[in-house]
This record gives sequence, C-alpha cells and structure tokens, in this order.
Amino acid sequence: MNYSHSEFAELDDISAAAYGQAVELGRFVRDDIAVRLALSPAEIERTEKVLTLLRLLQPMPGNPSVLVPVGPDVATADLVSSAEDQIRDLQQAVTDVRSRLMSLTPVYFEGRRLRNRLEAFDAITDPATVQSMLDHLSSHCRHEVASVAPGGARPGDVLQAARKSALGIRERGVAMRVIYQHTARSDLATRAYVRDVTAAGVEVRTADQVIDRILIYDRETVLLPTPSLRAGADDADGPVAIGAIVVREPTLVGFVCNVFEHLWDGATPFVPDTSRAPSIADDLKQSILRLMAKGYKDEMVARRLGMSVRTCRRHISEITEELEATSRFQAGYNVALSGLLEQRGPGRETEPG
Repeated sequence: MNYSHSEFAELDDISAAAYGQAVELGRFVRDDIAVRLALSPAEIERTEKVLTLLRLLQPMPGNPSVLVPVGPDVATADLVSSAEDQIRDLQQAVTDVRSRLMSLTPVYFEGRRLRNRLEAFDAITDPATVQSMLDHLSSHCRHEVASVAPGGARPGDVLQAARKSALGIRERGVAMRVIYQHTARSDLATRAYVRDVTAAGVEVRTADQVIDRILIYDRETVLLPTPSLRAGADDADGPVAIGAIVVREPTLVGFVCNVFEHLWDGATPFVPDTSRAPSIADDLKQSILRLMAKGYKDEMVARRLGMSVRTCRRHISEITEELEATSRFQAGYNVALSGLLEQRGPGRETEPG
C-alpha cells in the first residue's frame, strides 16, 4: 500500500476540535458538531474527511454508516502499521542488496589492480606497430609534444618524416619541444630541418649528453625505447631500440616529465643561423674530457655524445695535442694538473634563446 502526503498531513485545529466533540458525543454527529463549532457544510465535510483519513474516525461495527472516534494509539497503529511494514521490508531489501554488492569489493579491486598493471605499460616489439602508435599519438595530442632524440645527424628520410609531423602538430596549435645532442648541430640537413620547424614555432635545444630517447604526449603518455642487443655482446654500438614501452601510469609519467624538464633547463637553444658555436665546441670538449677521465673507451665516449667513433677519435686527438700528451693516460694526467674540468661553470657563455 502506498501512502500519499495527505494521509500523513498534520491535524489542523478545526479537525482537532471536531475530534474532541466526537469523543464527547461518542460518535461523529455532523449537524451537532457543526452547530457547536459554527462550521459551514463545506468545513464539516472537510473535517470529517481529515479525521477519517487519519483513522481517528472509524465505522461502527455492525453499523458502518455511523462514525465513532477511536483512541490516537489505535488510529496510529492502524494508519502506519502497513507503512512501517513496508519500511522494514525496504530496509531489509537495501541491506540484502548492499551485502551482495559489497561482497564483490575484493573482485573489483583485484580486477583494478590487474587492469592498472596492463594499462600502465604496453610493450610493443613490432616496429610497424610502434610507428602506428606514434602516428596516432601525434595526430591526437592536444597540448604539447616533448621529445629527447639522442645521437648526431639524422638520416634524410627521418628528417623528412619528422618535418612533416612537426609542421602538422604545430598547425593544430600544439606546442612542441625537442632536445638533440650538440653533435647534431654540425649536420647541414639537421640544421635545415631545425630552421624550418623553429620558424613554425617548435622549440629546439641541444645538450652534450642525454639519457635515451623519450617521447611525451600531453604529459599523459610516454614512449620509451626497449633495448635489444645485436648479435655479439661486445658490439661497440651496444643495444639498439627496436620497440617501445608505452607508459600511462601518472606517477611514472610525471617522473619522466620532470627528467625532461631537467634536461631542457640545462640545454642550449639551437639557433641554426647563428655563428656562435665556440660554447658548443667547449661543451663537447668538456664532455669528452670528463668521459676520458672516467676511463671510457673511444667507442663508449662516441656513443654517449652521439657521434661517430671516427669523429670522436679526431676530437680526442686534438685534445691530446692541445694538452701536449702522447697517450690517453698522459692526457688525463695533464687534465688533472691543468684544472680544465673545473673551468666549466654556470657563467659559461651560451647562445641566446
């Protein structure tokens, strides 16, 4: 049984007075009560209806046409007992539903744990799939693309594809920042590429050393390379990235973004048409000196600085001549004596941004 608001309406003063008269008379006599309370026919009719709805007037057993007053406790029990039964039934139903659904809590959290693990990282080993993922992320990013590209000069086909992608990203109003290594500055094709993309609003900087290739889309998705060793563990060129790890876990993405910002703050703006290159050359020399001082072989120095072994050896030869040394060991000793590694400081000259 459903109850309307009127069935639980408050008892007004006129109805309460009429109820008192009915109790005094032993029954609800409309004419007498109307005279006693000076009620109009409409008012006495409304009063009778209110008292009947509130169960304070009930038909006399054996004579249903006569209404007699009953005690408030009887009226209350008669009026709300069904509603109380419904409330108890609903409360029990709610309790049952809650218990059944809450029993699924362990299942939910275990499923979330597994899903988070699957969604946080995706390992892609197929190069075609990696490229498809790159194309998708580049075309759907909304705010910024940030990347770190280790190594020196870029192959022509790579630069052509990168130019098309970068210009397309900028046409959509998406910001773009790129970090190369200093050695990329010496390549004419790379300089031409940087000239084109910076004219479109891409920001490019270079650093002497970077960690590895990093791609960040909207600070929400990060692509990192997956290394796979070539045949032969002693290969001087070391591991080659043939796949990618897609990272979406917010904490790790935030960490990679902080790493990028750290590299960006320490990098030098790449202005292709500037003639001011001595500071970059000094950076490379300092980096080579530091790596030589650590005992790294030529191949490792070249890989860390993104240059060919042949170019690296030429630089090492020039440094050795400048230090008037006849061997790498003597060069390191002379470096320690001359304090060359201490000459680089925060006041060194950099290219204007």
